[in-house]
Amino acid sequence: MRGRGRIAGAMGAGALMLLAVGCGGASGAKAKPGASPAVVPAKPLPMESAARTGTWTGSDHKAHPLRLKPTRLAAGHPSDLAHIRLDDNLKGLVPYYLTVSYTNTGKGTVSELYPERNFSVNGVDGQAGEQLSLFRTNPLATGNGLPPECQESGKATLAAGETSAVCQIFMLPKGLKPGNVSYKDDGGGTLLWQIGGAQQGAAGVLPPHQPADVVTTDSDRRTATALATPKNIRTGSLDDLSRFDLRAEEKQLVPYYVTVVYRNTGRYDLLPSLNDSLTLTGVSGRQAQKMTLLDIGGPGVPQCPESVPHKMLKPGATVTECTIHMLPKGDPPASLTFEGSGDGARPVSWRATADDGK
Repeated sequence: MRGRGRIAGAMGAGALMLLAVGCGGASGAKAKPGASPAVVPAKPLPMESAARTGTWTGSDHKAHPLRLKPTRLAAGHPSDLAHIRLDDNLKGLVPYYLTVSYTNTGKGTVSELYPERNFSVNGVDGQAGEQLSLFRTNPLATGNGLPPECQESGKATLAAGETSAVCQIFMLPKGLKPGNVSYKDDGGGTLLWQIGGAQQGAAGVLPPHQPADVVTTDSDRRTATALATPKNIRTGSLDDLSRFDLRAEEKQLVPYYVTVVYRNTGRYDLLPSLNDSLTLTGVSGRQAQKMTLLDIGGPGVPQCPESVPHKMLKPGATVTECTIHMLPKGDPPASLTFEGSGDGARPVSWRATADDGK
């Protein structure tokens, strides 16, 4: 449920603050000296733009029907935001400008309507772009490379049948191509629009079954290593989980069975629970960690057998682990990541394709 208003300042998702230079924010940001870089025109990208039916749930806790349609996606340049003081982790990222139209298809007027908050521009590896909102009244806005529609707000109140449009800014790492636009429907599903010409790979993302060294810790929190080889990602069924008491929201999701083979390449015994470090990311950017099912002494899920918990993984030994990860309908896996832990740990990611490697 979304109940926030449009930000009357400069803020990104996850409370990432941008300060409009010269606007005198709380930290007293000052204009950066020197001439501004030349403006690079935003480059429109080919993309699917069919109108789709979705819902928006506001502070009234009611789902209001909408017709949603992305009308333009354009690749910008980091220099577009030269007049904005960005957090360090956002500097050098590439802005993408997404324009969407939304129509109130219900019978009554809808207020506090901000569907852009549910949209995302996602990389080909499923990484969701950082969503940014700028001061719409910033006098410096006309001096940067932002498209005109990204300098105005959409309507927050729509009468029945009325249409409005809004532009939202998303930041992706340089070299990571956008793969799709998504809308996380408040009704539980995900709407997707594919971007034409998207690369099938991404910098730092391994092929689906390529072995990779990962760093973890043993039961005494000592740094250990293993060789991880994703075997397959299989689409499951809620019928497979019928013995378990699932929450209402879980019953709207699709289970995926992730199987990985690990070889202990370190000096210490490891618990056969390495899949606890896995994150499955959907094409919309939604992340799903291991699902925990209470089944003490039970048969588990035959379609995704767990490793034996009392058997330690000795140095040089291998173990095959399967875990269940839940994603929304219409939001298939895009990448699989081993987060890692211990000294020198870093995330390792593979491209993920459901039913790949059966």
